[in-house]
Amino acid sequence: MNDSLNPTRSAAPAGLSLAPGLLLTGLLLQGCVTTVTPATPPVVVIAPNGAASAPVSAAASAAAASAAAAASAPGATVVRLDPAAPKPFDEVIKGATHQDGFVPVWRKDEKTWLEIPVERLDQPFLLSINISNSIGERGLYASQMGPQWLASFRKIGSNLIQLVALNSNYVATTPAMRASVEQAFSNSLLGAAAIVSAPHPQRKSVLVDAGFLLADMPGYSTAIETAFRLPYALDRGNSYFEKIRVTDDLTTLNARMHYATARMPAPPLTPSPVPTPPPPQTTPDPRSMFVGYVYNFAKLGEPMAPRKTDPRLGHFFDVVTDLTSDTKANPRLHYVTRWRLEKQDPQAPLSEPKQPIVYWLDKNIPVQYRGAVEAGVLEWNKAFERIGFKNAIVAKQQPDDADWDNMDARHASIRWFTGADVGFAIGPSHSDPRTGEIIDADIGMSDVFGRGARRFLVEDVGRATPFASPAFAAWSKFGGADYCNYAQEAAAEMDFAMDLLEARGEIAPDGPEADAFVQSRIKDVVMHEVGHTLGLKHNFKASTVVSRAQLQDKGFTESKGISGSVMDYNAYNLALAGERQASLNNTTLGPYDYWAIEYAYKSIAPADETAELSRIASRSTDPLLAYSDDAEAGGQRGNDGIDPLVNRFDLGDDPLAYYEKRLQLSRELWQRVQDRTPQPGDEAVRQRRVLLSGFQQLNRAADLVGKYVGGMNTVRDLPGSTNRPAYAPVAPAKQRDALQFLAKGLFNADSFRFKPQFLAGLSPDYNEWDRGGPVSIPAAVLQVQVTALDRLMSPGTASRLLDLPLYVADANKRNVISLAEVYGTLQGSVWSELKTGSDIDRLRRNLQREHLRRVQSLLIRGAGTLPPDALSLVRMEAVELQGQLRSAVNGSRLSVESRAHLQDSLSTLNEALKASMLRS
Repeated sequence: MNDSLNPTRSAAPAGLSLAPGLLLTGLLLQGCVTTVTPATPPVVVIAPNGAASAPVSAAASAAAASAAAAASAPGATVVRLDPAAPKPFDEVIKGATHQDGFVPVWRKDEKTWLEIPVERLDQPFLLSINISNSIGERGLYASQMGPQWLASFRKIGSNLIQLVALNSNYVATTPAMRASVEQAFSNSLLGAAAIVSAPHPQRKSVLVDAGFLLADMPGYSTAIETAFRLPYALDRGNSYFEKIRVTDDLTTLNARMHYATARMPAPPLTPSPVPTPPPPQTTPDPRSMFVGYVYNFAKLGEPMAPRKTDPRLGHFFDVVTDLTSDTKANPRLHYVTRWRLEKQDPQAPLSEPKQPIVYWLDKNIPVQYRGAVEAGVLEWNKAFERIGFKNAIVAKQQPDDADWDNMDARHASIRWFTGADVGFAIGPSHSDPRTGEIIDADIGMSDVFGRGARRFLVEDVGRATPFASPAFAAWSKFGGADYCNYAQEAAAEMDFAMDLLEARGEIAPDGPEADAFVQSRIKDVVMHEVGHTLGLKHNFKASTVVSRAQLQDKGFTESKGISGSVMDYNAYNLALAGERQASLNNTTLGPYDYWAIEYAYKSIAPADETAELSRIASRSTDPLLAYSDDAEAGGQRGNDGIDPLVNRFDLGDDPLAYYEKRLQLSRELWQRVQDRTPQPGDEAVRQRRVLLSGFQQLNRAADLVGKYVGGMNTVRDLPGSTNRPAYAPVAPAKQRDALQFLAKGLFNADSFRFKPQFLAGLSPDYNEWDRGGPVSIPAAVLQVQVTALDRLMSPGTASRLLDLPLYVADANKRNVISLAEVYGTLQGSVWSELKTGSDIDRLRRNLQREHLRRVQSLLIRGAGTLPPDALSLVRMEAVELQGQLRSAVNGSRLSVESRAHLQDSLSTLNEALKASMLRS
């Protein structure tokens, strides 16, 4: 040991004065710092708490104050009285590189440290984790936004830093209730790390090892398990930080996370009754996969003034439950999610914003599509100019040589992504949950406009669509009603339109017209997704504000568009042969879009805000501003939708007429493709794909036409604002027209006749192992018809039909369509051959079996949600059908297949009518 610490010496070491007799006490009990003469390197003794000890006398104050500087002097020798005490700050980061900013970061070799300043403790910031890289299948895709939290760093004792998710869902403004709320609702721990350094002598900050972030903080392992049902675990040892970016208001860490499983399980000896998902198909080794995380620590300024929602318009919102008072029946406050946008000159009618909303176009967007993407972004400036903002939105192209990741926070971005089974675009955002202020947004665009769409039309027929992946839904908040699959559906629409126009000879698939066609659709989809990232929800009633006559007026569609909003799922405006062809798709904002932006972003003085927002929202009675969202469109489990005017992918003020037109267009496409002779160099599955493209149109029509039966037209008015009823039954004549469309169109075998030589020529792609066999027209037709059957025989349709008389004045009740009429019309249409005595086509036999299967199930098992009156009517109709089958079973004009079918049907129905109902 250096003899400066030798207690036998009577003199104090140079540079430190102590009262006689206190040297030994100061060294052993206080752990004070001693130094040798300036000619030799200093010796530093660190106290057990990790810092220079407090002086033992007034004379020692100066030496103690310079202790930290001595510890970092060249050649200094450090001696610890407590080996477990944190090292001096400068010793820990010696030789490390420094990135200063919001949360400073230090790196050396494989080590990474976060520097936590004392002023950062207990201060809220926005923490988000995005997914920059993934494996490209079953919902596990790159370029997806992940979870977010309002978070803070919290110091526990002297050695621990916690990363805490703050509970911002419940608030109160009075001291007593604020204390009660804090006691009632817990925060959550996201991670924790030991402090590895003594406080910096000037900045008072400490270091923590950033390795605590190399964990499954976003819960991605749940998505992996959901996708594959295999025990993948995070491999901490092979996970690492790739790159780091630090600015004054943002710290971003890109991590490459390794998930692995030790072995693949052997397949079961016998098939499981529950299908087992296959292991990963896209990775070189299914036991191992890497996922890219982007951790964002984003600085929050002073909270922005929130703006309350109005349900007459559609905005995403953050919900805060205010428990200050118990006088409100509903304490929840709904704040519009929106970017902070303020005028540079508040008095100017048109002013640049202090900070525009910036959209970065990622360098991975194909060059040929960048212009269309930028145009889709900037189109929204038209809406902001109307409320006084010039250049509110700015589009910037990320340089091709940029080394930073666009998944970082504090701006919007647009990225391309690909996958083996993916076909959607998504426009999510992260916001300050206290106010609704949008902090970050990342639009993901899959490659459905190139390779993707045409492949999906072939690969996805008859099985679950890829965007419905349970893995994506389990992990992402966009797995529910707010999830947007517009790109995949829009690409399917685009393919149908291109196939028809090509068959007419109006467009060449590899010509400039086709390229312009694709570019315009990309702009349309980008406009839609940008609208989401500006805070706008879907509007599935907007397409009904344009009349059928206007849709054929090229001048109107070029200046006004084909729909009231780009936030609808808008179909292609395809004319029938011989009709006038106007604009094919939406290329500009609609009146609803201007209205929604005005409500969310108009600059309003605080004192005038309530009255002005109410005035803006009161324009909801304007027919051009019709609005309904995902919930009213239905299509989710337990919600089949009740308003036939609220649909995805219809067009015009009469959706039923639109679906009738689509049936005609599908027939035209089928006829043209049958007349065309395949040419050398054609795509291997071209004819097969075109055939199925027409069926996809009818699949959608089958369900949505059924919405008319028992349907209700809806409006979104606040109590007392108008005299319009919230629910009005669809006109009985329209309901009957819908039934006839299904009977004469989709249930009619003549709608699906194809030339034998055409079907025989539908070859597969012989390079593909899973190539399938001949196309089954009966299966494709049945898929369309079953969709209609399920809608007409559903508990929801039955309940609404039984309730319709309650919504109609006595004078009009005689004309109301009844459930008995619907069941009778349906059964008469499906089994019409029993009355005519004609032979029964195979397509019709398939339809009859499906109808009988549903009747049999209801007679034997019942239906928990089917009204008792409906079940009684099912039995009554079944008895009538039984008599008709007895009369027809031995018809002399019938083929042997038809007689066998009728005998089997009669036997099935007899057994079902005699059976005791199985009750759960």
